[in-house]
Amino acid sequence: MIALLGGSGYVGGAYQTYFQQRGIPYQSLTRAELDYTDLKTLNQWLKQEKPDFLINAAGYTGKPNVDACEADKHNCLFGNAVFPGIVAEACAGAGIQWGQVSSGCIYTGCREDGKGFTEDDKPNFSFRTDNCSFYSGTKALGEEVLKDAENAYVWRLRIPFNHEDSPRNYLSKLMRYARLLEATNSISQLNEFVEATFACFEKQVPFGIYNVTNPGEVTTSEVAKMIEDHGLAPHEFSFFDDEVEFMKKAAITPRSNCVLDASKLENAGIKLTPVREAISQALENWIPEKNV
Repeated sequence: MIALLGGSGYVGGAYQTYFQQRGIPYQSLTRAELDYTDLKTLNQWLKQEKPDFLINAAGYTGKPNVDACEADKHNCLFGNAVFPGIVAEACAGAGIQWGQVSSGCIYTGCREDGKGFTEDDKPNFSFRTDNCSFYSGTKALGEEVLKDAENAYVWRLRIPFNHEDSPRNYLSKLMRYARLLEATNSISQLNEFVEATFACFEKQVPFGIYNVTNPGEVTTSEVAKMIEDHGLAPHEFSFFDDEVEFMKKAAITPRSNCVLDASKLENAGIKLTPVREAISQALENWIPEKNV
């Protein structure tokens, strides 16, 4: 049996769908039924139920975007930096293997050699570098908290998307925004992310941090062009002149735009679809939100 925290969220919902499709027994815990944010309560439940694995997809992202985190710093800090430590301690005390859904937004840009950041590179978009959003800062702290965690995976998600229209879907966001910011990013096909992360447990790959993104990188304008080519553009796309204009007119806090190296995951025997192919597949099978 798999224990799932944060099952009501965008990523957590994808895990539930995956388990249901594969017939994998799981239990999605809700705080209304069990206050799993309390260390003693979660530890006791784990010892009693003895799940084979736990996935923490709970966290604080802010709605509709990370700007909202700037106005709710207490909950953001707890959900992204404190709570992962509680889960780690509870799982360690119960002898349970587990995985943390983290984020690649703790980086900006790419390495000095032009390549993507690896799991060994220190975050350069964090409180310690004093250039980040509060959200990214808390996610970086969360990884620091889990630095010495045993029997644990840390999976870095980047800008999730798939074929189902949703306010949390990167492709949907591009379709709905009036103007776009040109940037280069690594991104994650949500369903592949879920499958790949669970494969870490099934294959028992070495514990540690993994960048779980589709191989390659893509620019905002490239994705916009693909949306247009598939006849899904609701309007003509326009772009901000630069990040300075974007910050003045459309954002409260800086955004992470970065490239990650996903070769560690591939070397472990888990490979995702190349990024442009994955985007094309999502657009070809696009399901409008009203039909989801």
